[in-house]
Amino acid sequence: MSTRRSFTLVELFWDTPAQSSLLALGPLALALGQLGNSYVNGVSPTVSLAFAVVMIAFAVTALGHHAAEYRRQRLEAELESVRRSTP
Repeated sequence: MSTRRSFTLVELFWDTPAQSSLLALGPLALALGQLGNSYVNGVSPTVSLAFAVVMIAFAVTALGHHAAEYRRQRLEAELESVRRSTP
């Protein structure tokens, strides 16, 4: 079995680009859109800032869960390959 190796977010985006982009960039785009909407319409930015903070926290949490799932899948694949190679 290999030694413990961490991976980067670049590797996560490279291996699962669609899901990683949706989880990381989607909420950020929504937050920026809401801030822009608040500015254009002259609404107090308090609610929009709160929404932006929540969306950024969601993006961080969702990407963390996605990274954990990715690590688990890689570990299971590695264990399966070791199991198959063992007589």
